[in-house]
Amino acid sequence: MLDKIINETTKAIVAAVKGTDDIVSALRGAVKNQITGAFKDVSEVGVVGMDSVANIVKGGVKSTSEVGISVVDGARASVHAAITGVSDVGGDITLAAKRAAKAAVTMAAELGKDVGAVAVSSVEGALKAAETVGVGTTQVVSSSVVGAVKAADAIGTEAGAAVRKALLSASSLPKDVVEKAISGSRK
Repeated sequence: MLDKIINETTKAIVAAVKGTDDIVSALRGAVKNQITGAFKDVSEVGVVGMDSVANIVKGGVKSTSEVGISVVDGARASVHAAITGVSDVGGDITLAAKRAAKAAVTMAAELGKDVGAVAVSSVEGALKAAETVGVGTTQVVSSSVVGAVKAADAIGTEAGAAVRKALLSASSLPKDVVEKAISGSRK
């Protein structure tokens, strides 16, 4: 069932993005439309709704090879769009950040891509989304780091180490927030 949802989302995103000049912006718009269209009102954006958010992000990441962009760029755009979409419908932005980053890293692993680079781009997408919707970035970044690390740890020890190293060495991310989130994710 989950594969069906992810594949349907991928097809919808590919259809929306093909033929556009700015593929990353089109991907971001298509993912956001999938998110906002999935919920009729804020009461639907609970924990179960966040599963839909995760599956839409996976579809966004999976669509990257078909639309001609890197998985890294697709993950950044998909996470950003998921968080702004959840914000638009009044949902929990920090939970969306965690689930979206986790989904992006999980799909990157399934596609055989660099989970460390995707983790960094996912957290960058979360950071930009927090700035876009006007909320404090610390909690959103922390939540997305935890999601990325938990996904990597579920993949295996090597993936967990690679993601931690990539996140800690990313100059685009607030190092103090990343360090605190990583140390907190071990609990």
